Amino acid sequence: MTRAVVLFTADLRLHDHPPLRAALAAADEVVPLFVRDPGIHAAGFDAPNRAAFLADCLAALDASLRRRGGRLVVRSGPVDREVGAVVTECGATRAHMAEAVTGYGRRREERLRGHLESLGVALHVHDAVTTAVAPGQVTPTGSDHYAVFTPYFRRWSVQRLREVCPPPRTVCVPDGVRGEPLPSRDALPGLSPGLPAGGEKAGREWFSRWARSGMAAYEDRHDDLAGDATSRLSPHLHFGTLSASELVQRARAHGGPGAEAFVRQLCWRDFHHHVLAARPEASSQHYRTRQDRWRTEKEAAEDIAAWREGRTGYPVVDAAMRQLRHEGWMHNRARLLVASFLTKTLYVDWRIGARHFLDLLVDGDIVNNQLNWQWAAGTGTDTRPHRVLNPVVQGKRFDPRGAYVRRWVPELSDVDDRFVHEPWRLPQDVRARLDYPGPLLDLSEGLARFRHARGRD
Repeated sequence: MTRAVVLFTADLRLHDHPPLRAALAAADEVVPLFVRDPGIHAAGFDAPNRAAFLADCLAALDASLRRRGGRLVVRSGPVDREVGAVVTECGATRAHMAEAVTGYGRRREERLRGHLESLGVALHVHDAVTTAVAPGQVTPTGSDHYAVFTPYFRRWSVQRLREVCPPPRTVCVPDGVRGEPLPSRDALPGLSPGLPAGGEKAGREWFSRWARSGMAAYEDRHDDLAGDATSRLSPHLHFGTLSASELVQRARAHGGPGAEAFVRQLCWRDFHHHVLAARPEASSQHYRTRQDRWRTEKEAAEDIAAWREGRTGYPVVDAAMRQLRHEGWMHNRARLLVASFLTKTLYVDWRIGARHFLDLLVDGDIVNNQLNWQWAAGTGTDTRPHRVLNPVVQGKRFDPRGAYVRRWVPELSDVDDRFVHEPWRLPQDVRARLDYPGPLLDLSEGLARFRHARGRD
């Protein structure tokens, strides 16, 4: 009787799961294992919204395994210790897992490899499980990674993707492997009221509905703030309830400009994994330093608090920040806008904004969150690092009737379209009746500060 362990990490699904497929092909019995890593808690990354979504994902994964005769084993503790204990309990000779990208994930993987080798157990790490194309699979001549998206996209687009793995029909789990009760979102405080449900079934159903009703218009509408026409699949990609490779292939089969635009966004996700795998320090340090003299949290405490609370006086910024707090999610165009406002208008260190996002985002992801923030701050891979997104211009362009603003900033619900993005232009008597602050600063003041700090006077 041969046995193997499959360690689930950010790949909480049964469809298109190469590590599980390989384990089932080579062993009679398999232990599907998830370890609640205390290192994640110590670093503050198990924020309530993500913990709740994770609980949904684990419950759904366990239910899917039970329908196939198996179950999910959940343990808590250092990953190397817990996997080693499970291997010993069941007599497994192999363990399988998806490739890690972050510096922390890679160090954890190496500790696990060393511990399992001491037990005489082989660790098989599978690439292209959490991404469509594995980080480092395509590289430019003379460098270990692409630093600009467009040439990466050209090479990425012609890569042959592996075949999508079907879900297993049966999963036989050996008896006697101890597990803990599954976590539940019910016990978690401080959740965003509009937090979505997690799990593979929910993710697959959501994608199928959106592919039928929204994908065709995605190219034209994905920046429409009020239309809410994005896929909203980022939480499922973060937790791996959906396979990036499968989504690329299904979108390409769907065809059309909307599908092509969606695939390009999936490539952006792969690109960020590709960059961070080559430069793991970019999760906390500038990818490209501009010698910025950022304002610290102490220096800009009042401005940062107003930004976090959605009380900056710039309606589209405030709408986005309130959406984040209510849903644990934010429209992608809005993410760029509020990040630009914090870093280039208020001139606050991008890491302060990135940390706030990670505190609330259900899709909060070290790879995409940190590198998107650096892109907005001009310290990342953006080829135009001095670009500044004007919140008034952006609001008028992507929310021309103010519907997004009115949805999240009800204080402005009765303001005429002409003034909804510039309420300070209203007559004084009307402004006095609004429970809405004036602008934190004049936009030209912010631009002057940014230009001075970048040495561009």
